[in-house]
Amino acid sequence: MTDPGFSEEQKEYLQGFASGASAARVALGMPPLQPLTSTGATKAAEDALPSGPERLHVEAQNRFLGAGRKLSGEERAKREKPPFTIWDEIRANAEAGRFPKGTDVFLYKFYGLFYVGPAQEGFMSRLRLPNGTLKAHQLAGLAELAARYGGGYAHVTTRASLQIREIGAHDPVRYLEGLFELGITSRGAGADNIRNITGSPTAGIDPQELIDTRPLAREIQVFILNKPEFFGLPRKFNIAFDGGGRVGVLEETNDIGFTACRVEDGHAVPPGVYFRLALGGITGHQDLARDVGVVVRPEECVPVCAAVIRVFLDHGDRTDRKRARMKYILDEWGFERFMAEVETVLGYGLPRLPLDAVRPRGPIDRMGHVGVHRQRVDGRVYVGVPLLVGRVSVAQMELLAELARTYGDGELRLTVWQNVILSGIAIDDLDIVKARLVEVGLHWSASHLAAGLVACTGAFGCKFGLAHTKETAGAIHRALDGELELDQPVNIHLTGCPNSCAQHYIGDLGLLGTKIADGDDEDAPEVEGFKIIVGGGWGENARIGRDLDLAVPSAEVPDFIRRVFHTFHARRDGDESFLDFTLRHEVDELRDLFTPGVAS
Repeated sequence: MTDPGFSEEQKEYLQGFASGASAARVALGMPPLQPLTSTGATKAAEDALPSGPERLHVEAQNRFLGAGRKLSGEERAKREKPPFTIWDEIRANAEAGRFPKGTDVFLYKFYGLFYVGPAQEGFMSRLRLPNGTLKAHQLAGLAELAARYGGGYAHVTTRASLQIREIGAHDPVRYLEGLFELGITSRGAGADNIRNITGSPTAGIDPQELIDTRPLAREIQVFILNKPEFFGLPRKFNIAFDGGGRVGVLEETNDIGFTACRVEDGHAVPPGVYFRLALGGITGHQDLARDVGVVVRPEECVPVCAAVIRVFLDHGDRTDRKRARMKYILDEWGFERFMAEVETVLGYGLPRLPLDAVRPRGPIDRMGHVGVHRQRVDGRVYVGVPLLVGRVSVAQMELLAELARTYGDGELRLTVWQNVILSGIAIDDLDIVKARLVEVGLHWSASHLAAGLVACTGAFGCKFGLAHTKETAGAIHRALDGELELDQPVNIHLTGCPNSCAQHYIGDLGLLGTKIADGDDEDAPEVEGFKIIVGGGWGENARIGRDLDLAVPSAEVPDFIRRVFHTFHARRDGDESFLDFTLRHEVDELRDLFTPGVAS
């Protein structure tokens, strides 16, 4: 393309049109486009756009190219090789025992397959389990897959799902076929897609809840799986439903958060149960979702989600991965403009209702996800089984499945707190269930410390991890559980990198993996450690924690936490909470209190 009538930016724009359109034609079994000439170039580019759902993404990319900006590497990868066209490559690599290379590592994530080398020479598979629920036979089947193709264990994630790890190079196809037989999918569980839909873990059994979120989570999942244009968004996207029960789901940390509420007579909408809508949560970027002032009927949740996602698809940044989340559109536009665009896509307006016009949800029990709790049906309880930072062995998975099938209602519920709930247990069977849990190294209760330990995979199995999070959490548990007599729940969240999979900014204490110089010399070697965040919160205390500007070597973390809580207990006002204690002190004061004589 040499016509002097076109600027360099215009040439790149038209070439971008042709590149994306040509790749899409090849994926559809059509011949590639011939090189463009300047004559009729704009019309040719328009005519060459794919006619299928991927057209929306190509058009969004082209808007950035037309403005003279360059696509990110991930956007170029999606444009040159549409992700769901690489199944033959996955099969060929599996037959040859090869792991993916280059941008194919990214494209495999669309199938829920994460090549995590060099941390582990294998795949991690993340599942889609809407509302965190699965049947007993499904958990038993996943145990068999983890034993046959994985490392003999699984991790419960902070999105109430499961990860199967250490899947070998020969095994991903057979593993995915096994998921299919179980009625489980991993499609879209990674990369630039809508992640696992979370909901209240005690949905349908909670005496306090306003609405059962399980049907809504399933409906959204099925909708997404059948809307190919909702794959390949500018970045990942999170959706959560809080049904008003006693166990929190952290909906304020999601791109879309639905919070159940009750509207009484005398308002602009008929009385009944609605959802408040909040947008823009992304704690790794130090922001929580904010209420947009509207209420949504339960039957409107799918179309509202679709409209929000469509606005994000059209306008999310395709050039800068660090600013490609929905938060940044909201920051640029403001919520009023964003909601106007959503309502345009939706085709109608949503009723505005101030927060004080709805009855607030009932209280959240910060220990409601562990221990024995009554259900709404008399004579039945649920048992929250703590899993230390989410790890569960094959033998434990098999036993949990057996207990759910034999003594429960056949369903298991995973939580964002990385544990599992057995529901529908008859009180007369409770002692048997407790005894069986102990047989495989599990329990039915946890201390305030153990119940609030949350950790991502960290350096053990993630190439981005700068520190061993689960191992450090285990060291905290071994050193302090039973020693620290905490009279209130405390959350300690350990994240291995700034991606914040363990939500370190909302913990009472947040620990962010880093590297620390081991000595004062300029060329001193580095050791693993953690930056310290204090005073985060969620639910009615939702807030972003403050950075203490302090880093602690991993080996010293248990002693540091011991000192933090000994100081807190010695200086608190009455029964003051740890959050309130941190809020009445400046950062410099807290750093001096927790590290006497230690320079930051």
